[in-house]
Amino acid sequence: MKDKLKYIFKLSRPRFWLYLGGPALLGLVMGATSVEGLLTLENLLQFLYFLVPANIMLYGINDYFDRDIDEENPKKEDKEEKYRGGLFTDSVIGLSTGLSIPVALFLPQKALPVMVFFLLLSIAYSAPPLRFKARPFLDSLSNGLYILPFVLTYIYSTKSFPPVLTVAGGWAWAMAMHTFSAVPDIEPDRKAGIETTATFLGREKTYAYCGFFWTVSGLLVSLWNLYTGFLILVYPVLATGFYLSDLSDSEAYWYYPYINAFIGMVLTMAGFYTLI
Repeated sequence: MKDKLKYIFKLSRPRFWLYLGGPALLGLVMGATSVEGLLTLENLLQFLYFLVPANIMLYGINDYFDRDIDEENPKKEDKEEKYRGGLFTDSVIGLSTGLSIPVALFLPQKALPVMVFFLLLSIAYSAPPLRFKARPFLDSLSNGLYILPFVLTYIYSTKSFPPVLTVAGGWAWAMAMHTFSAVPDIEPDRKAGIETTATFLGREKTYAYCGFFWTVSGLLVSLWNLYTGFLILVYPVLATGFYLSDLSDSEAYWYYPYINAFIGMVLTMAGFYTLI
């Protein structure tokens, strides 16, 4: 059992847990009007859902439908885990997916379409017939799903939708981040016959694409909050630095979980500070 749990842990990509959990926490913080209103059991459960079960669902479904082509992906030999299958694995993925039902019932009615959209994108990204991950530009666009936990928890806290500029800026940020993550996979994906935004554009144009959407993200968010927008504009600068550096694309990519965690922490602590 210990080995099975260790495998599920690695399957869920713990380095990326905050990519869903972080936006959910930020939505709770931004939507709160007091420290007491933020530190509730209901908020904790929502955060934990997006931190662990939602990641098991997202990456479990992804690995299930990628189980053949992942044989060519070197990341699966080190940083990540190949899909092994079996009743235990499939049951955990199924249970994690099923947990979305009580979470959806827990949310305000106006949040239900957003929750359905989040689930559809999480599944359609990897599963046929849509399989957005193998469709250039749709793979990038569909990864705006990572901003939806923010939208959901914000609606739960305030009973209203978050500012449009924050959602649009977050969506553009997620598009760039997803596409940047595909750069190290260009050759393995081409070998496996997978078409992505990165394989279509090639390395140099993909860096430009990511820099463009990170810049758009920063500018959009600046119209809502100048300081937050400036913080996001660090990303195109970093991408340029990585492009000009001697680091491999893979080495550069693995810095981002730490960069994203730090930026997310700054934004969350700034929001929390306003409640004190």
